[in-house]
Amino acid sequence: MAVVREFTLPDLGEGLTEATIVHWMVEVGEVVAIDQPVVEVETAKAMVEVPCPYGGVVTARFGAEGEEVPVGAPLVTVAVGAVPDDLAGVGPGAAPDAGVGAAGGAPDAGASAPSAAGVAAPAEEGAADAGSGNVLVGYGTSAAAARRRRIRPGGGAGPVAGVPRAPGGVADGSAGAAAADRAPGASGAADAGAAAVGAVGVTGPVRDTGAPGSPGEDSPAGTAEADRAAGATVAAVAGAVDADSRTVAVISPLVRRMARENGLDLRELTGSGRDGLILRTDVECAVRARQEREPSGRAGAVTSLGAGATSGAAGIVGAGATGVVGAVATAGAVTALGSVGSMGAGAAAGEERIPLKGMLGAAAEKFSRSRREIPEATCWVEADATELLAARRAMNVAGASKVSLLALLARITTAALARFPELNATVDTKAQEIVRLPAVHLGFAAQTDRGLVVPVVRDAHARTVEELSAEITRLTESARGGGLSLAELTHGTFTLNNYGVFGVDGSTPIINHPEAAMLGVGRIAAKPWVHEGELAVRQVVQLSLTFDHRVCDGGTAGGFLRHVADCVEQPALLLRRL
Repeated sequence: MAVVREFTLPDLGEGLTEATIVHWMVEVGEVVAIDQPVVEVETAKAMVEVPCPYGGVVTARFGAEGEEVPVGAPLVTVAVGAVPDDLAGVGPGAAPDAGVGAAGGAPDAGASAPSAAGVAAPAEEGAADAGSGNVLVGYGTSAAAARRRRIRPGGGAGPVAGVPRAPGGVADGSAGAAAADRAPGASGAADAGAAAVGAVGVTGPVRDTGAPGSPGEDSPAGTAEADRAAGATVAAVAGAVDADSRTVAVISPLVRRMARENGLDLRELTGSGRDGLILRTDVECAVRARQEREPSGRAGAVTSLGAGATSGAAGIVGAGATGVVGAVATAGAVTALGSVGSMGAGAAAGEERIPLKGMLGAAAEKFSRSRREIPEATCWVEADATELLAARRAMNVAGASKVSLLALLARITTAALARFPELNATVDTKAQEIVRLPAVHLGFAAQTDRGLVVPVVRDAHARTVEELSAEITRLTESARGGGLSLAELTHGTFTLNNYGVFGVDGSTPIINHPEAAMLGVGRIAAKPWVHEGELAVRQVVQLSLTFDHRVCDGGTAGGFLRHVADCVEQPALLLRRL
């Protein structure tokens, strides 16, 4: 008899809290080896093949292709090995420590409840572990992740002291065990499986530990209420517990931090994830809803306040005060009517709604954060790129590796950053410090079928033009194929944005947070230009620099951009610093 193990979506790093299933690589009933990829998922950063640390037969898959799953949600269950001695006799739908409670003969609702697919819970750490611990090769763990056994407090299946009850509520054995399974003072709102076990298992007398003055003593009234509530639904059990003591279903520290920074009480949110898990999108929606309510709430408060002032001082202030109050009241009424009209308006016929998920959602969040936090400014200049194009033609001789124009611009950028290191920096907002970075990890914007990505060339300052060209080509091909790793998409220090490939001259790009600047390059086009005192047709390009005004002033930014333009016009200037 095999042990069924559950493999959940691991933490993919970089603060990611969910992923979208793109393609299942195994079928139910298929035999998989240890560390064999079982599913391909798309995160906000890249496409990732997720290997399973168990070898055996796949017994179930969770989630359809295109479905978003949070970190910690089950992906597959795998039947591995034989049943160890300490698990002998345990049925496939029960946890190792499931059984009859010590008091009252009630089943222990705190034990692992049956999962939605009806598969067995994972074996304990001491069981025959067929996993490698390498949940993600390249990101993974150094040892197999230990699964912690839930500890039942003493007292059997009876109620747990410290669990508050609403007046008239009943704490039965199942509710107490379920609450203890989470934490003292936690919510009695259990999942459907645990609630069903608790409702059936109430057979003995119920002790009312919440009665003031008689803790732990039997109460006739309480016993009668317990008999009437034995068949209560999950909602009734949840309503018997004080709302202030609800368990907060949050896995991600990022979600908790977002809620804390925005002053949200997570106990008041209802999660949209599996089993009510609160996701980042839930917090963002709650923040937006509160921001939409605040203007109308303030207008209503001002209106009522003005009305009170008018009634109390009608004989003193006179018409002037009345006019002011009338204006305020009218403004409040207009605001209220506008809100009602907006809420009541239906969706326009034929409109299309695209969820901000995956890479699209991550990009939207990063753009918004950059605009909120970075006081940016932009300067630009036109430059004659004729000599730069001639230098590229001279480099691309027959038999030699080709050098791209972007690689030449990257080399010019690293040379300018060496001269103006203030722009190769970031701002530590917590410490209120500017952090100048020793190495240049140059990001470049690349448009793919999956959206805009910014691959990063590590240690660009130490590479030659040929090396830069080869690395840019490799990263671009990987980006278009969706094969970039997280390491190749993160921790850049400066970004080069060649929007000239779209046929436009200029742009004011949004800085790639938390970097401090971005150099934009427009299209190179033939234009009239004064060259050596005469009017001529030259290849002209527009360069723009968007920078964080906290890290430098306009003089530094202007000096950087002018140096870039000079190197574009006279590439031989780079020889002075090689």
